[in-house]
Amino acid sequence: MKQLILHRYKELVQDRIDVFQDMISGLTVDAQNDAKGSAGDKHETALSMMHLEQEKLNHKLKEILEQKSILDKIDAAAVHHKVALGSVVMANGMWLFIAAALPKISIADKIIFALSPQSPLGSKLMGNSVGFTFELNGKPYRIESVL
Repeated sequence: MKQLILHRYKELVQDRIDVFQDMISGLTVDAQNDAKGSAGDKHETALSMMHLEQEKLNHKLKEILEQKSILDKIDAAAVHHKVALGSVVMANGMWLFIAAALPKISIADKIIFALSPQSPLGSKLMGNSVGFTFELNGKPYRIESVL
């Protein structure tokens, strides 16, 4: 199951990378085409807006590339007895994938939530094993399994 989860998240992240790269190159082409035939204040404002949008997209792309880097470090074949990067944890009936903050996915009728080890829940889970209980925001949690 861990291999399938990791594979699905790698696909999701790669799809997001492709989309952002396409958007950035589209803006670059638009800016080059606009530069050829325009002059004046309107032209400068349009180019400036395109540049700002391109900077935002580059920042988001950088974040996604960092997520990909984290996923690339995970060995799906590794067996964990304690929660670590790449662990799939069942806690309170929820499936949690310890990697990076990513959208939830569904695999074999199971909802998987990806969270970073630095998140409040992730940091409570890290380094602990089956049976560990803790409280977060007034809600009790119990680790039921670690894959």
